[in-house]
Amino acid sequence: MTQISTLGEFGLIDHLTHGLTPRNASTLRSVGDDCAVVQYTTDAADPRRVLLTTDMLMEGIHFDLTYTPLKHLGYKAAVVNFSDVYAMNGTPRQLLVSLAVGRRTQVEHLEALYEGIRLACEKYGVDLVGGDTTSSLTGLALSLTCVGEAEASDIVYRSGAKDTDLLCVSGNLGAAYFGLQLMEREKRIFQSQKADNETAAQPDFSGREYLIERLLKPEARRDVVEALRQAGLHPTAMMDISDGLSSEAMHICKQSGVGCRIYEDRIPVDYQTAVTAEEFNMNVYTAALNGGEDYELLFTLPLTDHERVEQIPDVKVIGYITRPELGQKLVTKDGSEFDLKAQGWNPLRGED
Repeated sequence: MTQISTLGEFGLIDHLTHGLTPRNASTLRSVGDDCAVVQYTTDAADPRRVLLTTDMLMEGIHFDLTYTPLKHLGYKAAVVNFSDVYAMNGTPRQLLVSLAVGRRTQVEHLEALYEGIRLACEKYGVDLVGGDTTSSLTGLALSLTCVGEAEASDIVYRSGAKDTDLLCVSGNLGAAYFGLQLMEREKRIFQSQKADNETAAQPDFSGREYLIERLLKPEARRDVVEALRQAGLHPTAMMDISDGLSSEAMHICKQSGVGCRIYEDRIPVDYQTAVTAEEFNMNVYTAALNGGEDYELLFTLPLTDHERVEQIPDVKVIGYITRPELGQKLVTKDGSEFDLKAQGWNPLRGED
């Protein structure tokens, strides 16, 4: 028998979906990108395409209610779905929400959860159109499905990167990871004080607010997608960074059949992230490469777009695409090269 942990999340998906062939002409793109792409109109000249994506969040795996407010959880659950649609260069339109709740869950808890979902839908112009509710014996579970749209010529897949393309990233990386480390540390302190019958001290996150917000209330980068459109820039490949920069770069390389070079000193990190990395005695770039849950955009552009992309706010060129035989490499500050490794978030990884 094969253990799931030997395959990992994406290996398991590849294993289970290998050889799947769409039976319907309306299925234009199946498994392998941030969204599936379908077309329901019979008019071949209709440029509109439907984008479909879904995410499942499990208590104890994806979130901890010890430090995650339900309103924030609802907001985040919606936004991570919207992020998948933006990563295809599309626009999210509708959202379906299904919940599995325990017997101890109160109506007020779900009201708070839905308050966050509604807030996200209002901000991003998405309609909440339905879902399902059932009971759970293992804690809270959320399954959200987002429907988006895009014109066929606008859609960006993971498979379009080409040799010499620029490798770009929005925002900064590693902040959500250190937000998680801070929360987990305070949780351990709280549990220790509780076990010793001490009065629990209120945690102080002064100077670390940005990290906590990146963990609990991320935003989808609609602004970056819109800025690229306004600048007339069309990425050749793109995906959002949910599992870590290394993992996502390797996905683009695999789907596109290319290699890459990422320069360590070009990876953007926030000041609070750098300071907290020192506090935890960790390499900040290791966290930026592998932390996950940043929900920034990783994309490639033709080399000729270099000057124009440098004018886009909050976007940085961190490397370039190479021929596949050159591999997928991280170039450190001293010029050394190391193979990229997919060490980011993997919910199916076995215990050490």
